Amino acid sequence: MKATFLCLLAVLCIHQAAFAVDELTLSANQKQTLGIITAALPPKQQGELSGMPAQVVIPGNQLFTISTPLAAMVEQTLVGVGDAVSKGQILATLQSPALAEAQRGLLQASTQSQLAKDNLARDEKLWQDGIISESRYRATQSQYREASAALAERKQMLKLSGMSGNAISQLQSGSNLNSLLSVTSPIDGVILEKNASAGQRLDAAVSLFKVAKLDPLALEIQAPLASTKGLKVGAAVSVPAYGATGKLTAIGRSLSGGNQTILLRALIHNGTESLRPGQFVEASIDTNAENSTQWSVPNSALARIGGKTLVFVETAKGFRNEAVSVLHEGAQSSLVSGKFNGDEKIAVQGVSALKAQMMGIGAE
Repeated sequence: MKATFLCLLAVLCIHQAAFAVDELTLSANQKQTLGIITAALPPKQQGELSGMPAQVVIPGNQLFTISTPLAAMVEQTLVGVGDAVSKGQILATLQSPALAEAQRGLLQASTQSQLAKDNLARDEKLWQDGIISESRYRATQSQYREASAALAERKQMLKLSGMSGNAISQLQSGSNLNSLLSVTSPIDGVILEKNASAGQRLDAAVSLFKVAKLDPLALEIQAPLASTKGLKVGAAVSVPAYGATGKLTAIGRSLSGGNQTILLRALIHNGTESLRPGQFVEASIDTNAENSTQWSVPNSALARIGGKTLVFVETAKGFRNEAVSVLHEGAQSSLVSGKFNGDEKIAVQGVSALKAQMMGIGAE
């Protein structure tokens, strides 16, 4: 027990000694001997998280997959990957016996509906004249409703197959069956994928094309939890390397299991022509925090002692330690906040020697 008490007492003394020295007195020769190199404090940044890893993605409501509505053979493809297309433009033509069968079903349903309509008109007059019973009239009404529903179903099937309302009306009036099916673009956009070629036979619901609108684009940003404090939806977001700008649209509520980061989503409206879906970039986010002057310093300038992070500022006699808060830690530099005037010089090499001197390690 006595040995344990002495160990705890020693640790406590070291912890107290770690901050007992606020300023170190060092001569120029001592600085040189310890390998201490200083540099001017980098220019301040006003409330910005920079260097955040992000990926360019397409907003979900701007991406469409165009599939074969019926089993068919590809007769001709008219566009390729990367082509710009307009809404309603024909992308491919297909030959589909199933389409002709669906058209024949429509004609049959149309004939049955017209017959049921005529029967209803006749029985309604006979019922009003008291020639037939009300039950027969109600039965004729029911048959007409069933025939009308069957006709509407056949029309809807043809619309889902790609036929327009005008084409369906012409089919009903002319009774000319056609197995040619045209696949059109639902939006103004760009072809991202093409999965079929002429002569290929395809089943129903097989993907033919992927078309997307590429303005605006979205960013999925991976941010450490500590960096998201104070972030708000609507904050300005930029991709400095490509001159793209936008707004933060969503802040995730859960952490990813692998790297313990939060997913942020942003919408980029300006400079989208320089970005490509799937591209990895570095994004900057405006935090808009009050009194949030921040400084980007090299990681080599940071010293961690007793749970605090310090920077050594050069003085006339030597160095003083200045406590800082790390807002975002990168691979080479970190974003910190602290009480600086902006004209200081800080130690960027030999920090471990200053840390040892401040803790009394190696002193006489």
